[in-house]
Amino acid sequence: MKLDRRDFLFTAAAAVAPVSAAPKLKAGESETLVATLYKSLSEEQRSAVCFAFDNPLRSKVDANWHITPQKIGQFFTRDQQAMIDEIFRKLHNPAFVDKVMYHMQEDGGGLNNYAVALFGEPGKPFEFVLTGRHCTIRCDGDSVDGAAFGGPIMYGHQAGPNGLEPADHKNNVYWFQAQRANEVFQALDGKQREAALLKGAPRPEAANKTVALRSKTDGFAGLPVADMTRDQRQLVAKVLADLLLPFRQRDVAEAMRYIQAKGGVDGLHMSFYKNLDVGNDGVWDVWQLESANMVWYFRGHPHVHTWVNIRA
Repeated sequence: MKLDRRDFLFTAAAAVAPVSAAPKLKAGESETLVATLYKSLSEEQRSAVCFAFDNPLRSKVDANWHITPQKIGQFFTRDQQAMIDEIFRKLHNPAFVDKVMYHMQEDGGGLNNYAVALFGEPGKPFEFVLTGRHCTIRCDGDSVDGAAFGGPIMYGHQAGPNGLEPADHKNNVYWFQAQRANEVFQALDGKQREAALLKGAPRPEAANKTVALRSKTDGFAGLPVADMTRDQRQLVAKVLADLLLPFRQRDVAEAMRYIQAKGGVDGLHMSFYKNLDVGNDGVWDVWQLESANMVWYFRGHPHVHTWVNIRA
């Protein structure tokens, strides 16, 4: 897959024009497959992986965890495993999903070593959550009001056997996002770089605290995108497009709708961090986009970890 085609497909999604509401569910979408999976579960399976919709476990996000101890490949039938595989694939952009499956194989030995839980019941408020190493992802059919992706998510990748990747992060399927972000930094002038480049860490890494939203009174980190030139803002729009690239269009549209409602690209702040610079090459491995209703935190040291939370 060549990444050049991402501008054609997704730059429009990151522009400041309004984005239409997510379409109604169609047969074969992840949500309809979740309903089929739910109906196929035995009573024994339901007692192990099904919970009330308001169970606090539903909202948890982390970099490396199993929402239930039952692994997909050991607990579910082959037909159910196939449904879970299809649910997961359809949550992603068809042009990118092979890369996602590659990282799942390299990080966790494949999807069958991950875990799922179902909250509520299809036809009522419900959510399907899949977790494991470098993955928390959700499917909710818009049951979680005002939450893009159904709530906070996490993705990442360790490319190769060594935890500390080389400075070029060779073969990391998500490193292209950081490369695009660094294009923004290179386009900044001296004063802008001083505002955008910070010391320390952008936020604590402790489960849901990592995706906590901050208010204007708390202060946002880094350089306001509204203070950038038009060309620089267009580069930030491309960063946002690349961040959304791995995901299905339904979730991209919802995320953009919430971002647009708070000022679009101009409502964001962008920050880069001097610490954890792999190779000390000035290509910043740690950075984030943030606003009152969004955090997209990318940590590329020692390999890629990314936390996302976008709310209405």
